[in-house]
Amino acid sequence: MHINITAQKIGKNHQTYNSSVTDYVNYLEKENEGKHPDLQEQFFDQYNDKISPETVIDEIDGNTKKLKKKDPKFYSIVVSPSAKELKHINNDPALLRHYVRELMKDYAASFYRDRKVTVNDIKYYAKVERERTYRGFEKKVKANEPYRKKIAKLENDLAKINRGELKGNAKRTQREIDRLIVEAPHKIDGKILTEGMKKEGLQTHIHIIVSRKDVTNTYSLSPNSQHRKNVTVLNGKEQKQGFDRDKFFEASENKFDQIFNYQRAFIQKYNTKKLYRQDPVKFFAIVAQLPTNEKEMAIKTLHKLGIPTNKKGVAFKLFEKTGLNVPSIPTNKVQLAIKAFQKLKKGLDRAIQSGSIGV
Repeated sequence: MHINITAQKIGKNHQTYNSSVTDYVNYLEKENEGKHPDLQEQFFDQYNDKISPETVIDEIDGNTKKLKKKDPKFYSIVVSPSAKELKHINNDPALLRHYVRELMKDYAASFYRDRKVTVNDIKYYAKVERERTYRGFEKKVKANEPYRKKIAKLENDLAKINRGELKGNAKRTQREIDRLIVEAPHKIDGKILTEGMKKEGLQTHIHIIVSRKDVTNTYSLSPNSQHRKNVTVLNGKEQKQGFDRDKFFEASENKFDQIFNYQRAFIQKYNTKKLYRQDPVKFFAIVAQLPTNEKEMAIKTLHKLGIPTNKKGVAFKLFEKTGLNVPSIPTNKVQLAIKAFQKLKKGLDRAIQSGSIGV
């Protein structure tokens, strides 16, 4: 499960949206283009399944009382279940809507204010999407880029040769193009993978638009306000203020597991992310001692993330060979392991941040 919360971005330096939610709503409507109304995915909220785009725009844009010009008027929450999680619920959009409604209860409960916040205080609209496309910064697209550029040049040369504008052997040029396509590391249905192509497999996810203001348009509810850094004194007592993201992320995972009876492996858990950040030595030591089936899953996951899994660089093998145990780890062996972790840390950090492990 990967959940991402971002504020609306405003200004010329951002490639996103202006002060209105209109552009974002139109973007989320793209999958409905050309589909019969019965097959289109509709916006929904806590109690309604079918809400028009126009209503979403009017409600979000109209719920901004006393917000400053540069304040975000809404937040975007993107909920992306893993392929295994989607398969577990048969990729059912109705089940995902049910999950989002339960999730938003946890979202509300993660706010700390001078009063209890419930889901009925939150103004939000959500929409299920089934497709994703590759973007230019992704690893597969970048790996294909040198091949794509060479192919584009050769195709341009071939066109000129066929028009008589350039001397050359058309058949030889075409063979070179075919060779590059075969050698390109990433393809979909025989075509070289490029930016904008649809991703394979289950890609269903949910976009949630959440108003910055509560439903009464009275007070602000910002998930960017960290509760650990905001403490006020009320009636002589210190009281937390703000939003507890850690609490929300952990609750989102637990809620999915509870509702759908999903058995989450160690490597898939949100607490795995926290354990790595707090104690990477213990993280790899636990991986080394997992049951065989979970260890194999962990090995595959680490390998996909670019973490060395061969005899020359595998972290968990290091623990097995040195006999490290949890929770007692000899100091000299910890120091030995830490040197190996420093090389792994950068790659694993990026993987965790991208949501490949945890939320």
